[in-house]
Amino acid sequence: MPCPLSVWNTAPTSAPAQRRGRYVPGSAAHPAKMLPLIAAHAVSTYTRPGDLVLDPMCGIGTTLVEAIHLGRNAIGVEYEPRWAGLARLNAASASREGGAGTGVVHRGDARHLTQLVPPELHGEVDLVVTSPPYGNSVHGQVRSSRETGERGVAKKDYSYSHDPSNLAHVSTDRLLEAFTDILTQCRHVLRLGGTVVITTRPWRERGELVDLPSAVLAAGQAAGLTPAERCVALLAGIRDGRLIARPSFFQMKNVRDARRQGIPLAVVQHEDVLVFTRPGKRAAGTPTACPKSPACTAGTACAREPRAAVRFRGCPRRDRCGGH
Repeated sequence: MPCPLSVWNTAPTSAPAQRRGRYVPGSAAHPAKMLPLIAAHAVSTYTRPGDLVLDPMCGIGTTLVEAIHLGRNAIGVEYEPRWAGLARLNAASASREGGAGTGVVHRGDARHLTQLVPPELHGEVDLVVTSPPYGNSVHGQVRSSRETGERGVAKKDYSYSHDPSNLAHVSTDRLLEAFTDILTQCRHVLRLGGTVVITTRPWRERGELVDLPSAVLAAGQAAGLTPAERCVALLAGIRDGRLIARPSFFQMKNVRDARRQGIPLAVVQHEDVLVFTRPGKRAAGTPTACPKSPACTAGTACAREPRAAVRFRGCPRRDRCGGH
């Protein structure tokens, strides 16, 4: 049976406008940030207040920020120290600026996720939201001649660090192998019936189409997850029934260069969104551990909102865990 399709209207405003006032300085430098409204739509669609959200490759913490503002608790894992530090700052800022949830960030390789996420949270995650690293041709920002001191424009913030262990630097085959391992790890920390949302897109390499969405779909199945939906998250706005593209300068340049060479490249207007579930069903009324404190497992309710009061069964360390 084919998976159902849906379109997420996730770009009514530009990415910088969506991040303005919600992310700390320096966040814009990450080469492959998730559009905030994509993360927000996934969190609001597949979870309820008080649920636990995980991003195993969280970058600057976009998933965490949006989850916290929506009253969910969040865990992020990030390999590069620079981005892990920014993710922690962004999560803390979201909590200070009125977010009802909490967020923690662990630095490490997502292929060892079960070693990074506390054991008491294994089987407790309600939603995983993530995106594999891929192609730098669509990433980056314009640096003007005023900044460079040279004629024309240059590209900045388009690449990850030079650490060879970073998955952004490996071949597509190795990336998919590693991503399958990561999704397998995610399945172990996900609750029965929990959801995984992965955003991705195809790209062209030396003129050849790399169908990453289909490969990620196969990786999810190999990891023991069940495909549930295949959606489209818009990167373009909608005005008077028409799409309003918002490509970067370098996306437009790449498209023009490719077309001059006879390569049928088009401006990217959406992300593919693949939705999976972990097979099984969780028993009703099962309490969930607090991501801030292993002690938050049983007792009287002590959370800030109604659903969390049922799921987080008391916290004898509520003055220290920061989650209530």
